[in-house]
Amino acid sequence: MLFSPGWRAPVRQGQVLAVFSAGLLLGGTLSATVLWVLSGLAAPLPEAVRTGLLIAVAALGVAREAGWVRIPMPQNARQIPQEVLRARIRRGALQFGFELGTGVRTFVSASAPYVVALGLLLAHQGPVPTILTGTGFGVGRAATAAARYASRHDEWDDRRVTRMPFLTNAIGVTVLIALVLLSVRGM
Repeated sequence: MLFSPGWRAPVRQGQVLAVFSAGLLLGGTLSATVLWVLSGLAAPLPEAVRTGLLIAVAALGVAREAGWVRIPMPQNARQIPQEVLRARIRRGALQFGFELGTGVRTFVSASAPYVVALGLLLAHQGPVPTILTGTGFGVGRAATAAARYASRHDEWDDRRVTRMPFLTNAIGVTVLIALVLLSVRGM
């Protein structure tokens, strides 16, 4: 809907992408801020326990992505209504981006955002790294939309979908190995 080939709106698609991306950044930043506040609840746990839980969650995420285990993820399985974008395109794009950026309004199929969210809760880092992580989530989602917009090819989604399982698994395993190495180094 954001990048329809038959675009006839009075607003340029690039402007809609910019507003949408701003919404993604705001949503990711807000979610991370909430996670940082809630991470104080994990602070009383010993660091070794938090690290062990974080590694276990990351390993479970990798196993889920590889298809070795089936774990349903919490989600809001409703789509964002098209009316959000039809009535006022800029406001709708901002709202749509914000809701996607929070990660709680729509379906998120990958395990990584959930692993990162739990990691932020368990790690109880300072506000800056936590909030920057959430902003990075928004940037990642915005980069996908910008790449889709810039490609102008219908085959882009097909190529992306065929590469996605390999990339997801490779990234998950890399993050898990990094977490284990960091925890061993810290002991």
